[in-house]
Amino acid sequence: MMLTDDEIARYRRHLVLKEIGGEGQQRLKASRVLVIGAGGLGSPLILYLAAAGIGQIGVIDDDRVSLDNLQRQIVHETESVGRPKTRSAAAAVWRLNPHVDVKLYTTRLVAENALSIVGAFDIVADGSDNFGTRYLLNDACYFAKRPLVAAALGPFDGQLTTFRAFETDEDGTPRPSYRCLFPAPPPDGTVPACSEAGILGAVAGVLGCLQAVEVVKELLGIGEGLVGRLLLYDALQARFSSVRYGWDPDNPLNGKNPLYTDLSHHVTANASAAVAQ
Repeated sequence: MMLTDDEIARYRRHLVLKEIGGEGQQRLKASRVLVIGAGGLGSPLILYLAAAGIGQIGVIDDDRVSLDNLQRQIVHETESVGRPKTRSAAAAVWRLNPHVDVKLYTTRLVAENALSIVGAFDIVADGSDNFGTRYLLNDACYFAKRPLVAAALGPFDGQLTTFRAFETDEDGTPRPSYRCLFPAPPPDGTVPACSEAGILGAVAGVLGCLQAVEVVKELLGIGEGLVGRLLLYDALQARFSSVRYGWDPDNPLNGKNPLYTDLSHHVTANASAAVAQ
């Protein structure tokens, strides 16, 4: 994809980077990135992907903007309260960069639509706020063979990593998935929701910006990625650290004896949850 004169002027600071240059910027223009959630993580992520010149950004979210979102969800504005978050985010993208195409999914990611949606993009960035979506997205990206850049937040902390579980490393060992890092979700009620625990808004900004960096790196194949490495941020201590993790041969997705061959187990789990409620 050739760059227009306007795009050359817009992305000038990218074009002078030897790691990006004209070829890299054209690759970004041809790329399709799916963002799960237009909330605290998705807001800075969407804006920086748009600013970077990603050709198409998919945004999936079934929620509407509320006033208490605005403390951290900077892609929205006061006039957006009550609007679907997808449409509010799209309006912000088009104000920032009219060259970006935005594909909206004002719905919830479920087993029945996950593969078709994920498969339409080159890479996925997870900004969801619940474990059900995280496990579903992990499995969908594995079956669709799409890289997944995943982040999560606490009140004053966050974490970030990248999954390419459909690949193997140099010695033939499968790369880890979310299920290798977190074999099972925590018991219900043990992890309070953001509405209960609270969050420093700028923490979401830090992690969302870092997600954008990792997405661009994955698309361009530059630098050292976060596959097999969990990046941890502690805002109160002003500290970054990282821990390495590996493939779990007992995990049910890409372990030695996988139990899952499609997403049907998520349909069963959703049905069970509905009955329990």
